Amino acid sequence: MAQAKKKQKFFDVEIPLIGKTAQLFAYTLEETHGRNIVYDLTRLLRGKNAILTTKVEVNGDKAIAVPKEFRILPYFMKKMIRKGTNYVEDSFSTPCKDAVLTIKPFLITRRKVSRAVRKALRIKAKEVLIEYVKNKTANELFDELVQNKLQRPLSLKLKKIYPLSLCEIRVFSVAKSLDKKQEKVENPKAVVEKTEEVKEEKSKKKVKKKEEKEEDEEK
Repeated sequence: MAQAKKKQKFFDVEIPLIGKTAQLFAYTLEETHGRNIVYDLTRLLRGKNAILTTKVEVNGDKAIAVPKEFRILPYFMKKMIRKGTNYVEDSFSTPCKDAVLTIKPFLITRRKVSRAVRKALRIKAKEVLIEYVKNKTANELFDELVQNKLQRPLSLKLKKIYPLSLCEIRVFSVAKSLDKKQEKVENPKAVVEKTEEVKEEKSKKKVKKKEEKEEDEEK
């Protein structure tokens, strides 16, 4: 007799970060391991157009989606920019307790400001974020990000330089996970430097082009 063909079915995958459950279609639970789930956070964040990318990890008879990237969609940022304001953005990598993160802050000033003020905001935001994340795990930081607990204190500190109409983390992602073996062999700072080298040339060109554009606007 011919053996009955296996049928695919839906498997529940927990997303603890947002207290939701998603479903994946597969033959077995083990097949869901390593697959990505992209979840729209717009309703959860009350209109902030953002998506959460997670990766499925199977442990025994449970599948859990671990957060890997939080990203605010470009059209939301464009919608927030008003005439007579400036925006400040940056991109850098930095270690937390168990991963190397890529962070892209996005700030909007209440009025037009000089390039010196924009530079001061960019530098201060980077300093504050690097110091803030270094003693926390990636999961803790994703949780604070979704609850706006990361952005609020950053905004208060930047307010001393210049008041902002928007202080957001446009992209927050895990560039590389660090397990215990890696931590013994590799210095997280060295991992960051290696990651930064790959992006450095591209980033320099982008910043230079932006500054030239800003100079033309000021004239």
